[in-house]
Amino acid sequence: MARKVIVTIAPTGGMAKKSQNPHLPTQPEEIAESIYRCYQAGASVAAIHARRPDDEATCNPDIYSEINRLVRERCDIVINNSTGGGVDGDLLIERSDGMFEIDFEERIKGLDAGAETATFDGFTVTASFGGREIINPTTPSQCDRLAARFKERGIKPEWEVFNPAHIVQDMMRLIKAGFDKPPYYVNIVLGAERGFQGAMPYTPENLTMMVNLLPPESIFCVSAIGQAQVPATTQALLLGGHVRDRLEDNLMYDKGQPSTIEQQVERQVRIIRELGLEVATPAEAREMLGLAPLA
Repeated sequence: MARKVIVTIAPTGGMAKKSQNPHLPTQPEEIAESIYRCYQAGASVAAIHARRPDDEATCNPDIYSEINRLVRERCDIVINNSTGGGVDGDLLIERSDGMFEIDFEERIKGLDAGAETATFDGFTVTASFGGREIINPTTPSQCDRLAARFKERGIKPEWEVFNPAHIVQDMMRLIKAGFDKPPYYVNIVLGAERGFQGAMPYTPENLTMMVNLLPPESIFCVSAIGQAQVPATTQALLLGGHVRDRLEDNLMYDKGQPSTIEQQVERQVRIIRELGLEVATPAEAREMLGLAPLA
């Protein structure tokens, strides 16, 4: 029997704008409809980012709840809500020193809308966007608070990691402290080095190294930025992993051709099947990730 592959989609993200790609879904109805089309194409997990009516970033649980409700009316895809936030809107604080900071208290509201899984960024990073340097803090004590909130809500962490330290420091510390249980679900992000301090470019060697650092009983997926997306996700498949398509980081399908997230999923499914693998259904993804089946 062919190995089953979990295809995760991130149709919106916290940074991209419709001015960059008119196909970017930002409002609840269009996000839910885009997710449903991706589900029909083979996606089994939806990583959802919320936006305000003005398209700027938010983790408002009411908006997340509305998106989640609309998605669940359409299909049984696994729902993942972001606690990574965004770089504007409700999440951005202007500091007295002229720099900007992502509001941790706003970020954790993403756990209050009934998601099955959610992103866990267990590190502090500086992002550079639009001429701004933006600090996104997750200090060790904030990691502890975030992990406790995940456990209280019964939400499975999706550990997001950009370099080896993100695996071997707080992720491993929190796992050892009992805040997660196998299988550990890890999203390896490569190719973001131009926008995020401490991120790594994609190379076959970098991805292999990151995979080799994962704890036993881990399930990993790979995200990559721009032209690195197809090589990195294909290598992930060859290494026994899973894949994530992100419209926010891959706005162009080809030179001069704005992408849709549905196009990316269709291409990903073709590659999976050409390699003799098969896509997992949402029910199969839940079983693989240790999530409860839908009632």
